[in-house]
Amino acid sequence: MNTSNRIWLITGVSGGLGRALAKEAAMQGETVYGTLRKPEQVSAFNELVPGKTFGLKLDVNHHNEIKTIIEQIIAKSGRLDVLVNNAGYGLLGAIEELSMDEARMQMETNFFAVLAMTQAVLPIMRKQRSGHILQISSMSGLRANSGTGLYNASKFALEGMSEALALELQPLHIHLTLVEPGPFRTDWAGASSVIARNKIDDYEISSGARLRQLQSISGKQPGDPAKAAKAILLAVNSEHPPLRLILGKVALDAVRDKFRTVEEEFSKWEAVSLNTSFED
Repeated sequence: MNTSNRIWLITGVSGGLGRALAKEAAMQGETVYGTLRKPEQVSAFNELVPGKTFGLKLDVNHHNEIKTIIEQIIAKSGRLDVLVNNAGYGLLGAIEELSMDEARMQMETNFFAVLAMTQAVLPIMRKQRSGHILQISSMSGLRANSGTGLYNASKFALEGMSEALALELQPLHIHLTLVEPGPFRTDWAGASSVIARNKIDDYEISSGARLRQLQSISGKQPGDPAKAAKAILLAVNSEHPPLRLILGKVALDAVRDKFRTVEEEFSKWEAVSLNTSFED
């Protein structure tokens, strides 16, 4: 892929990791289109790195508008090299507390909108025989925890879809990377999150305690979005980009612990697992 001046599309650039990544890419000479839900946010993004950042109004859940956005980018820049599916939010609450409407909206935004955007961009990248798709997942896409079950579900779904897509894209010279951050200093657990309207006292000791802990560190998380952006650029610029890029010590430790406990349980139950075939 030509790295001299790639054309990027990043969804959800009003703040957090999306904005940090847009700024870092633009500062490195890339052209970045970013989507924002509110019209008043567009001009501010245009001025982030003047001449390199261009705001586009889009709610990623309005799938019929995605094609128009892509057409605008192609008309202006002629190609699209990097797609970053960053837009999303966290739904907080115990599984039993969640309404079906709350659960469906979480999946719509964090999974189906990503699927729609990815499908819209793939014909362009296939024609180019080049491109890089960055799916902003989470450590929560590899390890679940109480209080974020539907957020986990949305990211687990994203991981499964993206792992399959990466295999499909290999012969086409299109890369895919799942970015899996731990806690970074963004509004994810604050203003950007949605809390289940229903509350059940029996879950206060599990999911309730976890949500209070998440909210207590909001704005004080150890991860630096600017450093995360630099790490992501290193992956995009790599000759052999990773399928998964975990960001932060908390995430790396948690995921390694998950894999260790899974392997321990596999080993413990190995004889039972293997004793399930027809006898010859």
